[in-house]
Amino acid sequence: MEYIIVAAAAVSLMLLVRACFDTETAWRVFPVLAMAFLTRLVIHVLFLRSGSLGYGGDNLGYELTAMEIVDFWKSEGFQLVSTEEVNSLYSASVPCHVFALVIYACGGFAPLACTSLVALLACALCIVMYKFARLIGAEERPAFRLLVLVAFIPAFLVHTSDMFKDGFNAFLVVACLGLAASNVQRFDIRKVLLLAPLLWALWHVRPYMVFMCAIPLLLGIVNPRHVLSLRLVAISVAALVCAAVFVEDITASSPALMVTEELEHGQAENVRRSNASDDSGIEFDDGGNAWSNLAPKLLYTLLSPFPWMGGSMALQFGKLEALLLYYLLYCAGRGVRRLWHSDRRMLLLLLLFIVPGTIAYATTVANIGLIFRQRIPIVLIISLLSAVSWNRLPEGRPPADSPGKTSVPV
Repeated sequence: MEYIIVAAAAVSLMLLVRACFDTETAWRVFPVLAMAFLTRLVIHVLFLRSGSLGYGGDNLGYELTAMEIVDFWKSEGFQLVSTEEVNSLYSASVPCHVFALVIYACGGFAPLACTSLVALLACALCIVMYKFARLIGAEERPAFRLLVLVAFIPAFLVHTSDMFKDGFNAFLVVACLGLAASNVQRFDIRKVLLLAPLLWALWHVRPYMVFMCAIPLLLGIVNPRHVLSLRLVAISVAALVCAAVFVEDITASSPALMVTEELEHGQAENVRRSNASDDSGIEFDDGGNAWSNLAPKLLYTLLSPFPWMGGSMALQFGKLEALLLYYLLYCAGRGVRRLWHSDRRMLLLLLLFIVPGTIAYATTVANIGLIFRQRIPIVLIISLLSAVSWNRLPEGRPPADSPGKTSVPV
């Protein structure tokens, strides 16, 4: 059964590419994504599960949690399991339930089948990135170049080659921001309604990311030039409907309290010292104040691991991404200049995610291995700005074949 699920995921990838692109583009995109899909399965078998890379831990934890969910289902029947039934579930409910469904179907542990679904989700994210890039003004060739790049970004590649939750997190974040960007171009209440299940899923993957996306999403919904408009009325009604649907879940989880606790926990001196005690740990002389020495912390958040740093094999592998990120940041600077001339509101939407997110992570940075995975969504959004800079047309002039005002990136 495990191999059947892997084959079904591969077929689903083919159908997804065919549904999202015209025939000519699909013939170019599918070989890239098929290779990305296969590469993740190979890394899973040869490096992560064999232990030769010496990286992981959360993936095995989520696998055990998924098995606990399966055991609960066998005794109590199918239902959405909470932390009251499975204490280890915490903020990984969505990926663990997905893995549990696969394990239940296979009759036992099925890491390869679970990884194939994660790899499929990673390939779907590459498609969303392509659509997102086209939406903000990238030409077809730069958008395709971005798709290829995202498919093999080292951190994203490693964390979508096993049962990690980072692929779920990245997909949901980019999808939400893509819908917000699409609403900037052309408002549609259906996109706002689609955000509700995406944000619910994101809340059950990495809760604080919902709040990191909140301001960009608000910009995509409310036009500051028409504050008292029918659009705002429609949004208010939709928000009330969503609140009514999820009121029990929202009340039980206490969002503001949970996010505050997570931030305080991440910034706590004892937590940062504990994280810094690992092989790839770093310490700052900040007197225990997470907001002190912010400049060097920002540098480490965005640019580490540096070439001269020692550490595990995974950290050495991370240096490849660091070099790539230096290039992306340079191109992103040029992309900012292009968007400043062509679409400042779109630029603001992207920066409202990149800048606060980077600062928030900088106040908790104490381990390169952690920031290597946590900054994946930030790197992806930075790469969108880079794609805009790769255009061949002069600044301020949209591509002739641009999808225009009606494109939806997901």
